[in-house]
Amino acid sequence: MNRFVIADPQLCIGCNTCMAACSDVHKVQGLQTHPRLKVVKIGDLTAPMLCHQCDDAPCARVCPVNAITHKDNMIVLNESLCIGCKLCGLVCPFGAITPSGSKPVDMPDFFDEYVPKEILLDVPDSLPTMNPFLAWNAGIRNVAVKCDLCSFSDEGPACVKVCPTDALHLVEENQLENESAKRRSVSIDTMTAEFDILISQQENS
Repeated sequence: MNRFVIADPQLCIGCNTCMAACSDVHKVQGLQTHPRLKVVKIGDLTAPMLCHQCDDAPCARVCPVNAITHKDNMIVLNESLCIGCKLCGLVCPFGAITPSGSKPVDMPDFFDEYVPKEILLDVPDSLPTMNPFLAWNAGIRNVAVKCDLCSFSDEGPACVKVCPTDALHLVEENQLENESAKRRSVSIDTMTAEFDILISQQENS
């Protein structure tokens, strides 16, 4: 089972601190600055939406260059290999992959270095409100971004660390096994109690 981050909408206050922290730590690493999660609101509740690290990840299956792989109990996206085809984002059932046009810090500024800026002056930019799957900006490499659980950090996911209400939690396989064992134990105890009540009722009738 893969590790993943889960959000509790009962605790989330929609402050977007997780998004800001995500953007900052990835920028320092020279990766896309677009946040790997997005706070969404449904009714009166808010919660961050991010990659579920699916065991049978459809994004990995459709990637034509194998830029998305299963590694270290998570689904890893290599931004250097990504060709920006956007197929992974289209098949993600949770909408957790977004094409981003922000330049990684360690990416050579190709257009500034090799192409005179005057050539690009008549190329229109996409509106900021345009859907990222349709947007296009000259001189900006389009790369898919998704939650990587901040695998480069020994402190774990930045979003979990900075959440002021502890609404985000990193779930490991052993935690799920322990929780499943607890639920099985509760179910057995409940069934035993109900059975004892039935026997008692039959004996008294």
